[in-house]
Amino acid sequence: MIEYKRNEKISVEAFRQVLISSGINRPVDDIPRLQAMLDNSNLIWTAWDGDKLVAVARSLTDFSFICYMSDLAVASDYQKQGIGKKLIDKTKEDLGPTVAFLLLSAPSAMEYYPKVGLKNISNAFFTPRKD
Repeated sequence: MIEYKRNEKISVEAFRQVLISSGINRPVDDIPRLQAMLDNSNLIWTAWDGDKLVAVARSLTDFSFICYMSDLAVASDYQKQGIGKKLIDKTKEDLGPTVAFLLLSAPSAMEYYPKVGLKNISNAFFTPRKD
């Protein structure tokens, strides 16, 4: 049975393994950067199968106006079981109805997000990072 936890301490290596398994494009070989990503997030929901981390939803929010979910990663063996949707739902429950929710989708996930109730928007702007 999958257990969901809010702001549970996770190791950078466990986070790294979920990112790798999920197929999400992240700097998985830059351990200090991954650690900074964890350290500077203020809302992290995780999914666990016993002691094994199987999914992470990592967000930045002011809990008042906006939340940006920067990672939604589910290990490949656990995909298509509703875990990603549950992590989004848990995050949105924490925020309440007065906080907007935003994420950037990988091209391969563009069809997934409408299925879990998110709307595509055209009024956003972006400056890509220089890896």
